[in-house]
Amino acid sequence: MISPEKFFNLLKDNGINFFTGVPDSLLKDFCAYVTDNVSEEGHVINSNEGAAVALASGYYLSTGKPGLVYMQNSGLGNSVNPLLSLSDKEVYSIPLLMLIGWRGEPGKKDEPQHKKQGRVMLKMLEAMEIPFEIINSESGDIKKIIDKICLSMKEKNCPHAIVISEGTFDEYKLKSDKKTNYLFNREDAIKLILDNLSGNEIIVSTTGKTSREVFEYRRNNAQGYENDFLTVGSMGHSSQIALGISLNKGDREVFVLDGDGAVIMQMGSLSIIGQKAGKNFRHILLNNGSHDSVGGQPTAGFNIDFPAIASACGYKSAIKAETKEEILNGLKELQSCNGPSFLEIRVNKGARKDLGRPDTTPAENKINFMKNLI
Repeated sequence: MISPEKFFNLLKDNGINFFTGVPDSLLKDFCAYVTDNVSEEGHVINSNEGAAVALASGYYLSTGKPGLVYMQNSGLGNSVNPLLSLSDKEVYSIPLLMLIGWRGEPGKKDEPQHKKQGRVMLKMLEAMEIPFEIINSESGDIKKIIDKICLSMKEKNCPHAIVISEGTFDEYKLKSDKKTNYLFNREDAIKLILDNLSGNEIIVSTTGKTSREVFEYRRNNAQGYENDFLTVGSMGHSSQIALGISLNKGDREVFVLDGDGAVIMQMGSLSIIGQKAGKNFRHILLNNGSHDSVGGQPTAGFNIDFPAIASACGYKSAIKAETKEEILNGLKELQSCNGPSFLEIRVNKGARKDLGRPDTTPAENKINFMKNLI
């Protein structure tokens, strides 16, 4: 395995001093090291991967130096447009180095939402004509690999990539981790919410641990899953899934359980919901200020006034809660509102180590969910 510190120093030896991207579980140890050892000006955890490519491009335009963009391979889709229409050699010819976590690598066990992405990722890079190198725990001369890819990037003046396999990095614990002291963690807040609904509501839960916690709560309480759509990929898009459902099921209340990283990634969705959603749309943001499912790297969530943004986008009601009383009152206001409504609940980050995963496939979830709706 490779020391995050060694890897970081090899990048710096090649002139890489600016880092941006969206955290990934396979890169969490490296990202934690960057967070602890790079200034705020030199490291920006971005809203989405496309924005990170654009930011690194701006950095190059103002310094003449390439930056590094890190991402999970599921975020490669978000980055395609600026990679091909901004940084590409046939457009502005901007060098940048991508560090991509290879989820769903063929031959390795992974979650269903990663399998297709993992299988086609290298072909995607080849189709975009982006040179790449693969590094894993058994790679030989890491310095030689990094030197080679960085030299090619600078000579060709275009994006290059390093693909990182699972288990490549040694463990590194984030030292600058900020603790919060809210009354609830996310799982307990989810339990409180579900316990105070009638049971007939449609629930759309965001990707990551939120959907896992919803599933486990239902299973532990011998409840059915037919009202729940458990989003396992498509980060940031659960609210639009919920909007599409709510527009066609006006007689049912539709709740989306969202996360701060997901909302930030696709914040433009709030404007569409505010203009198009009906009185049955209920948006709950479980804000723990972190990318909790991929290593706990911080988001800008605690520095954003989400209710003010939701109100400005056209939500009829938008409030914030922390205590049990505030959450219960917030749920009542959500459901009494004649229009799309928004409730931000601030919670502590973290999840149980023994948190399970759905034992149904996404396709089975879809079939059972649709039987209940159509």
